[in-house]
Amino acid sequence: MRLDLPACLIVAVVLAGCSSSTPPKLDVPVPAPAAIDLDKVGQGLDVIDSRVAAAVVVARELNKAGQPAKVDAELSVAAAYLPPPGDGDLAVARQRSATASTAEYDAQLRKAQEKQKAMEAAWLTLESQAAANKKAVTDRDARIADLTDELDRARKDASMSIWTITGAALAVIGALCTAFVGPRIGIPLLLCGAFAGAVPFIIESPWFGWIAAGTAAVAAALGIWWLFDRVRDDVNEPHLPDGPPKE
Repeated sequence: MRLDLPACLIVAVVLAGCSSSTPPKLDVPVPAPAAIDLDKVGQGLDVIDSRVAAAVVVARELNKAGQPAKVDAELSVAAAYLPPPGDGDLAVARQRSATASTAEYDAQLRKAQEKQKAMEAAWLTLESQAAANKKAVTDRDARIADLTDELDRARKDASMSIWTITGAALAVIGALCTAFVGPRIGIPLLLCGAFAGAVPFIIESPWFGWIAAGTAAVAAALGIWWLFDRVRDDVNEPHLPDGPPKE
C-alpha cells in the first residue's frame, strides 16, 4: 500500500502535539456541607426561655393572689417548654424544698444567676466562632469556584496550544517541502498549517455550532444523493450477456 507523504506528516505532527501538551490537574477541595443556622437555634432557645420565665413570674403572682389551680396550670405550661429533669437534680430539689433554709435558698439563687451569666457568655463566644466558621466556608466555596474556572481555562488553553503548535509545525514542514521537494507537497501542508492555527478561533466563534450543523447536514445530503445516484445508475445500466456471442 502506498503512503501519502503529506498525510503521514500531518498525522505525525498532530500526534506529537497531542502527546506534548496535556491539561494540568488541579486538586479541587470537596464543598463543605451546609451548616446549621446557629442564629435560628439561638432565637428558638430565647423564645423558650422567655416563655418559661413569663409562666413562672405569672405563677408567683397567682400564688400571692391565692389561685393555686392557675398556679399549677402556669407551672405546667413552663414545664412543657423544658426537658424532663434528671433523677439526681429532681432528688436535690425535693431535698432542698424539705430542709433548706432561707440562706440556703439565697445561695442557690446566686449560683443560678452566675450559671446563667456564664452560659450567656459562652453562647456569645459560640456565635462568634460560628460567624468565623461561616466566613471560612464561604471563602472556601469561592476558592472552589475559582479553581474550577481556572481548570476550565487551563484545559481550553491546552487545547488551543495543541492546535497552535500543530499549525506552526505544519507551516515549517510545508515551507521545507516547498523548498526541497516541490510546491505540490509543500503548499497543501502550508494550507493545513493555516487551518490548524485557525481552529481555536473557529471553535470559539458563536457561529461554530450553526456552521458545524449546517456542514454536517450538507454532507449528509450529498452522501444520500450520491448513494441514490449510484443505485440509479446501477439499475439503469444495460447488462451484457455473459460470455462471447454465439455464432
